[in-house]
Amino acid sequence: MMQTESLLFRTKKLLTTYDLHAKKGLGQNFLIDGGILKKIAAAAELTSTDTVIEVGPGLGVLTETLVEQAGKVIAIELDDNLAGILKNRFADVKKLTVINDDVLKVNPADILGIDTNYKVVANLPYYITSAVIRHFLEAPVKPAVLILMVQKEVAKQITAQPGEMSLLSVSVQLYGKPMVVGKVSAHCFYPAPNVDSAILKISVYPHSKIETADITGFFDIARAGFSANRKQLVNSLANGLKVSKTEIIPVLDQAGIDPQRRAETLTIDEWGNLFRAFKEKR
Repeated sequence: MMQTESLLFRTKKLLTTYDLHAKKGLGQNFLIDGGILKKIAAAAELTSTDTVIEVGPGLGVLTETLVEQAGKVIAIELDDNLAGILKNRFADVKKLTVINDDVLKVNPADILGIDTNYKVVANLPYYITSAVIRHFLEAPVKPAVLILMVQKEVAKQITAQPGEMSLLSVSVQLYGKPMVVGKVSAHCFYPAPNVDSAILKISVYPHSKIETADITGFFDIARAGFSANRKQLVNSLANGLKVSKTEIIPVLDQAGIDPQRRAETLTIDEWGNLFRAFKEKR
């Protein structure tokens, strides 16, 4: 509790010193629990040879831990004022680079230099969680691992198993293995959000589970499959692709998938089989 109070005091002091307040529009909730900071760092398994891209560093509380344990930290902060504070606070820290930009506009390869082996650590605003995850997982140069603070329900969706899969879980599990490494109460933030969070770890595969140059085509099929919630796959695919069921059934047969199954029951490998069957059909 003392550590939580200390971080809360420091957070309020920094906000007061720089005449700032948390911006709801940017989803700013500052982490004030030292124990959670340690869990995040432990999940990243940082060493002095690691390069870390931190997304949404805010006031730099987590940044302090990252620069202590990693060899190099690149912090990407959208908020102009917060980016300025970070540059001021860490002016003497040579291993830290602060980039004032929208992470979705930053190509990791452009900021990493010759060292393309990196990890991502982020306390993400909830409204951009999915976009940021996909941004890194689909980047030409992918991270080895992502350690993310996300909404608890989003973590549940991402780690779902066949029977409860969604387009989000497919889009993440195509590229890596996700797991929840810690639960985080809303009271661990200032100001406290309306929902609890979770620390999500995504260990990225060397190659995606479905090797194809047409990743857009793969997601077109998956998106169509999930277009009609809880309906039989033959119906949702026909609806999503705007074709007749008579065109869909032979493709499902070729992929070895019962037309009466639902999208949420399919494994990643089965989505791959279905995608290849459509490619052959066309």
